[in-house]
Formats: sequence, structure tokens, C-alpha cells
Amino acid sequence: MGAAYICTTCGLQFPPSDNPPARCPICSDYRQFVPRGGQRWTTLEELRREHRNAFQQLEPGLIAIATTPEFAIGERALLVRTPDGNVLWDCIALIDDATIEIIRGLGGLRAIALSHPHYYTTIVEWGRAFGAPVLVHEGDREWAVRREGVTFWTGESRDVVPGVRLVHCGGHFSGSAILHWAPGADGRGVLLTGDTIQVLPDNRQVSFMRSYPNMIPLSRAAVESIVQAVRPFAYDRVYGAWWDRHIESEAQAAVERSLRRYIEAIETLDPDTGD
Repeated sequence: MGAAYICTTCGLQFPPSDNPPARCPICSDYRQFVPRGGQRWTTLEELRREHRNAFQQLEPGLIAIATTPEFAIGERALLVRTPDGNVLWDCIALIDDATIEIIRGLGGLRAIALSHPHYYTTIVEWGRAFGAPVLVHEGDREWAVRREGVTFWTGESRDVVPGVRLVHCGGHFSGSAILHWAPGADGRGVLLTGDTIQVLPDNRQVSFMRSYPNMIPLSRAAVESIVQAVRPFAYDRVYGAWWDRHIESEAQAAVERSLRRYIEAIETLDPDTGD
């Protein structure tokens, strides 16, 4: 059958083949990049020999999972634990026996939900391991190169389990989404945003981009639409896609403040003088 090759730049896994793919569509897209040395490939078997997954509890009911040493984009997945089943938010390329055993010990997975194509990685392997559906917004269907077990959802929002809802925001990608976890932050509400809403290094502000590595901004209309999509949901805390990227409290005010700052920056010729 051949190997299910994985792109080392973005972590996307392809259907089994005798030879590596000719190109990675994620990396060839203007939002990502192909390294100067060209596209390179690995497999799960190779990843398992040199990498491990680390787990960290962020708050009661929320556990972060990330690969060490860092691989590809370096994002973390977030495991939301609920009485009605656990939800994995976003995905990482490495899945191994230890990871499966730990997550099963925590109650397994009811569903896997994705923010956007940069984190699709090995979603089919994760879905199979836990017998869980993989939820991808219809707007990003074209980027799912493996679709076994993938459910494409439509509309502005979708309940995953009670208290956990997917919200379509667009912006970074047509189908970009966030996850709202109502019981999080001691009932004040949490947003898990990937980089649809990017938590900045000071952990007090966010930003929005069409492409982060290539520094391509979004329009005013696009960022206003993203923030409008999350306004109906109460939240006091935001967790981003990387270690130590979270706004601990008053996150809703921080998002609104960051929106105003972004608009002022893209619409003012000189941010110091206002001219």
C-alpha cells in the first residue's frame, strides 16, 4: 500500500502511496511556505522514534498536548473534558501508543474539532484510534487531503457536546472556526481560538492575519466579522495554539480592544501622528 507521508513543514499527512507526494498544497498556498531546501517528508513511524508528546493541565477540564522536540508548525492540541465526552480541539501530527493510552485513561474522545487546515496533520489517524468523528467546516473541504471519518459541518455554529460549541469565524481561512467552552474558567466561559484569533506574547492582546509567516493582513471587514461571530458567547479566558499563549481574564474586553487597535493600525497612515 505504501507509506502515508507527512509534510515536515506543516505536518499534513497524505493518503498512502509508494512515493512521496509531488507537493504539499498547504505549503504551496500563499498563507504558508515551502522551505528554501524544498519539500521534505517523514512518516508516523519515523516521528515516533524521535519525538514524544507532552501533556499539561491548563485548568480543570482542559489539557494541552504538544510534541517534543517541536515538529512542523509546533502547535498544541487542547483536550476539553466534559461529563458528556471529551473533545480534542485541533490536532498534532504525532500520535503514538503512549498518547492513546493516556487519552483513553482520561475517557477517550467523543469528537475531534479543527480550527483550520494548518492543523489537519494526522486527523484520520486520531479519528481511527478513538472511534471519533473529525469535524471540519465545509468552507475548508478542499484542504482535507484525507477524508476518512471526516464530517463536514455547515452553518454559523454547531454543538459538539453540551457546553461545547464550534463557531464559524472565517478570516484566516474560509472555514476558520473557534471552540466555545461554556463551563470553562469556572463557568465564565473560554474560547479556544487556534490562530483564527491569535493570542500575542504579552498574553493581554490578540491579533488577526491572513498569513502569519508571510505577514499578510486581513481587511477591516474580515476582522470585524471574526469578532462579531464570537460576541454572542460569554467568555473570560482565551487559549491560543501554542504554549503559554492565553489571556487569563477579561478576555472579551481584550479582544474588543485589540479589534479597535487593529483597525486603527491598518487605516491610519502614521500611527504616531494620526496623519
